[in-house]
Amino acid sequence: MSYNVLTGSLPSSLFNLSSLCTFSVHKNYLSGSFLDVDLCHSWPRLQFLSLTDNKFTGQLPYLSNCTELVILSLSQNKFVGKIPVDIGNFKNLEELYLDFNGLTGTIPPTIGNLSSLKSLGLTQNNVKGSIPRDLGRLSRLVKFLIRRNGLSGPVPPEIFNISSLQVIEASDNALSGKFPSSSAVRLPSIEFISFANNKITGHVPSYFANFTKLHSFQVKNNSLYGPIPKNFGSLNLLETLHLGGNQLTGDPGVPTLDFLSSLFNCPFLKELVLSENPLNGTIPNSFGNSSSPLQLFCIDKCQIKGHIPKGIGSLKSLTRLCWANNNLSGNIPESIGGLERLQRLYLGNNSLEGCIPDELCLLRNLGELSLQNNKISESIPNCIGNLNLLQKVFLSSNRLTSSVPLGLWDLENLLFLDLSINSFYGNLPPSLSKLNAIQEIDLSQNQFTGNIPSTIGSLQTLSSLNLSQNFFTGSVPQTFGDQLKGLELLDLSFNNLSGAIPNSLEKLKFLNYLNLSFNYLSGEVPSGGRFVNFNAQSFLENKALCGRRDHCINTDSHSPLLYVDKVWKRKRGKTPSSVEQLTTVEHIVISYQELRRATNDFCESNLLGVGSFGSVYKGILSNGTTIAVKVLKLEMEGAVKSFDAECKVWRTIRHRNLVKVITTCSSPEVSALVLQYMSNGSLEKWLYSHNYCLSILQRVSMLIDIASALEYLHHGQAEAVVHCDVKPGNILLDEDMVAHVADFGLAKNLAKNKEETQTRTIGTLGYVAPEYGSAGKVSKKGDVYSFGIMLLEIMARKKPTDEMFAGEVTLRQWINVSIPDNVLEVVDAGLLSIEEGRDMNATESILVSILEIGLTCSEEVAEDRMDIKDVVPKLKKIKLALQH
Repeated sequence: MSYNVLTGSLPSSLFNLSSLCTFSVHKNYLSGSFLDVDLCHSWPRLQFLSLTDNKFTGQLPYLSNCTELVILSLSQNKFVGKIPVDIGNFKNLEELYLDFNGLTGTIPPTIGNLSSLKSLGLTQNNVKGSIPRDLGRLSRLVKFLIRRNGLSGPVPPEIFNISSLQVIEASDNALSGKFPSSSAVRLPSIEFISFANNKITGHVPSYFANFTKLHSFQVKNNSLYGPIPKNFGSLNLLETLHLGGNQLTGDPGVPTLDFLSSLFNCPFLKELVLSENPLNGTIPNSFGNSSSPLQLFCIDKCQIKGHIPKGIGSLKSLTRLCWANNNLSGNIPESIGGLERLQRLYLGNNSLEGCIPDELCLLRNLGELSLQNNKISESIPNCIGNLNLLQKVFLSSNRLTSSVPLGLWDLENLLFLDLSINSFYGNLPPSLSKLNAIQEIDLSQNQFTGNIPSTIGSLQTLSSLNLSQNFFTGSVPQTFGDQLKGLELLDLSFNNLSGAIPNSLEKLKFLNYLNLSFNYLSGEVPSGGRFVNFNAQSFLENKALCGRRDHCINTDSHSPLLYVDKVWKRKRGKTPSSVEQLTTVEHIVISYQELRRATNDFCESNLLGVGSFGSVYKGILSNGTTIAVKVLKLEMEGAVKSFDAECKVWRTIRHRNLVKVITTCSSPEVSALVLQYMSNGSLEKWLYSHNYCLSILQRVSMLIDIASALEYLHHGQAEAVVHCDVKPGNILLDEDMVAHVADFGLAKNLAKNKEETQTRTIGTLGYVAPEYGSAGKVSKKGDVYSFGIMLLEIMARKKPTDEMFAGEVTLRQWINVSIPDNVLEVVDAGLLSIEEGRDMNATESILVSILEIGLTCSEEVAEDRMDIKDVVPKLKKIKLALQH
């Protein structure tokens, strides 16, 4: 019954088939649980059971008496709970697959009793703890699959001594320790090894080169160090070698990375990824012979220096060359034209000089050309129009001159074009209308002249157009508003444009950023559509331009000129290298493509968390700045409203205890906030960590940080901001454990002198003030209530939604009846254990003082609650007492 569309639960009549030996219903839509079912009693002869890829829930089926079971596959369901200890009773079991469920707990050591087991699959669950040494007794094990769990500790050396093992897939865990010594390793049959995305340290042992059947070795993103072994080149079956994201080097004192010459001799090597290692050397000129099957060659961010070897052209099968973010110098060799199958060429952020060779036009399969931030001069080859598969061209920040070849405007598949910060000149031709797939165009900081072609208006897929800092004349084309329906960014500043701003621009309902400053525009600024969101910064230094109430834009004020001076210096200077620098200028533009690159195309391994309206990813910009990218699920009801609310708040606020927003990015595919990265994650994660306990002083310090942020929101500006969703999950911690308030998706602005407003949206259950639910009232007092509940949670390490708080008993009531006499019974027991050296009477007194603040803040009646500005000094006084 596989590959059908069966739904519902299994019929009870099935459990009467006592002679059943095989039962398979994988790839259906079956659901239900097995809580009251003993499958072994119903099917005592069962040998093969597959419930794979359905929607079964609850605990794993009770199977301990199925003594004849040979194959058990329960993967891709929604099973929860622990792996039962008695699973070790299946003496005949050969294949056990529990992958892609929600299983928790640890790997039971009793699995080591399954003497016939050949395949063990636990991929993508929530299993934690260490790998039991008992698994080393599985002498017939062929496949060991534990990827994407929370496993920690060193890998037992016994695992490396199972001679039958062919596959070890242990990536995406928290495994640590070093690889065992060669005397403890015996893996003659091994074909696939992956420990990627763990915490393994030490050297990469040279004995891996003895595994003659090995075809894939992946240990990227660990803490490995030392030289990369030269003898890996002897692995005649090796196809994939991923060592990126470590601290690996070449041989000490040897400038040439000689191990590469050895690897190029592997006759089947297709993928070589060494990115983000401090290799700090030059690439040898020898790349093996022209029959090399190498397809992916990535050494970006490796401190590579010297020239690109002329022998590069011998890699005829190469499809992706990633050598960006290094110290490469010299010219791009003409031999690069030999890479006839190349699809992506990444050489950006180096010190390459000379011209772009005409031989580049021989790369007929090229889809992405990335040469930005080099010293490349002269012109773009006229033959570039021959590369009709090009989708992305990034040539910004070079020394390119002359006019843009007409062939470039004929590339009908082009999606992204960035020629900014060069010295291109001449007019833009009407023929650029052939770019009918284009999404982003950046020609800023060049010397283009003439009128802006009205045919740009026909580029209906265009979301971002930056023509700033050129010498364009004439008017802003009317067609922009009539036809560019998806336009989100329009920057025409620092040109010689004249005439009126077309009223048609009011039709651009997705326009989030507009800059028409420093031109010769005249007439009245449109007042409809998105123009209601644009302030004077969008229209500075246009002598005859007037505002919406017949007041001309102030062009004599010193402050706008100062602002523009900062922008100009930033654009002409170096790229900022930190979040602090990024946020000093208001309108930083980071494209959707840059966010994709920064997050590795929003890869799951970069996922930091998931919320109601979207997901947050870690990313690294091309200048090395680490960021967090909050991507909204636009299909979710309320997501757009949440995004708009956050943007509205971030436009006006700035405080040391608020997460800094670098910029926003909005396109038809995605809306995103680019945020300051908080390396220590959320307060919720730390509160409920099994590995760490926050001290009283740490908790009080964080509460001061949070209260200070709320005080600023409530009292620090003309219009108060109410957060509406204060909880530990929305408190993020930086590298110094300083707390920052985040997530303003539900925030509301209160009009001046207004104490409350109405809303249909509410915050998180357990933290929401009573008046929210009863009357939909949003006020500063509501935030104070949430803060009070959170304070109690922080000190008690109990969520307000904990199952113990049922019926009339709440977290607040539980604590209220316990102080002052029984305060030690309600605070976090772990907190008390780390405060043992402190005077207990004094500690009790301090704890009571802290909890009383939480109780007062969370009073049922809003008027009885403290004001947040009174909370801060009280907490600071408590902190002072803790420090003495």
